[in-house]
Amino acid sequence: MLNRISVNGTKLEYQLYGTAAGEPVVLIHWGVAATWAEPLLDQPALASRYQLLSYHRAGFAGSGPLQHPPAMAAHAGHCQQLMRELGITRAHIVGHSSSVPVALQLALDAPEAVHTLTLMEAARPAPPTGAERQFGTDVALPALHRYHAGDKAAAVDIFFRGVFGPGFRAALDRGLPGAFEQAVADADAFFTQEMPALRQWPFTEDDARRIRQPALAVLGTASPAIFAERHKLLLHWLPNAEPLDLPGLTHLLHAQDPAAVADGLTGFFARHPIPEPP
Repeated sequence: MLNRISVNGTKLEYQLYGTAAGEPVVLIHWGVAATWAEPLLDQPALASRYQLLSYHRAGFAGSGPLQHPPAMAAHAGHCQQLMRELGITRAHIVGHSSSVPVALQLALDAPEAVHTLTLMEAARPAPPTGAERQFGTDVALPALHRYHAGDKAAAVDIFFRGVFGPGFRAALDRGLPGAFEQAVADADAFFTQEMPALRQWPFTEDDARRIRQPALAVLGTASPAIFAERHKLLLHWLPNAEPLDLPGLTHLLHAQDPAAVADGLTGFFARHPIPEPP
């Protein structure tokens, strides 16, 4: 059963998993759908040692609508306030794809709340390369056109083929049952809220240099080239970043091999434990 709590005037759905005595880990779902964290929540390496907070961002699933213009800062503010409401003062923050900007923005706006950052295949920052431009032409724009034509399922399918690969559906259905259908249900939030917020996110190298927390940059080596480019950029920009390359995995890395992702996370967290309060 999902819990609901009012955060900055918006009702958010959330659940707490794992052990209450463990260090808190906040899992921020990607921007295409609220279905995301489930494979990691079932991993004993995480659930037996950490308190896991999973929630649905504003506009997704049963959470209330975003009360502000679409912005990563608004989602970061919700995350910070949700942590406060639940008594979590400092946590390991995990983002994937377009929730990586939420995690990075949270580190900028509330550094005291962020102990470490895990950045899984970021949707931004985007280097000005041919691969990025081609992604916009071949994937993002056609998906937007189908969405505005009223065919949400086709729009989601086009976008998923672009980021997950043409044979994505079997792996998605196996690792994240119901995720495609949830993405269609969440299409309004993704195409009218998440995509504009990504385009408008004012994150620069100077911003990245201000983020001093340990960061784990995770990459599936079978993902499209744009993710490797963003991965390299974050490793160059962030002062305390280290790589984790997962061979043979795509942008669906945590659904394809949740144990490998969980092992990478727990190893990183163990190297950077949250100190006991004085």
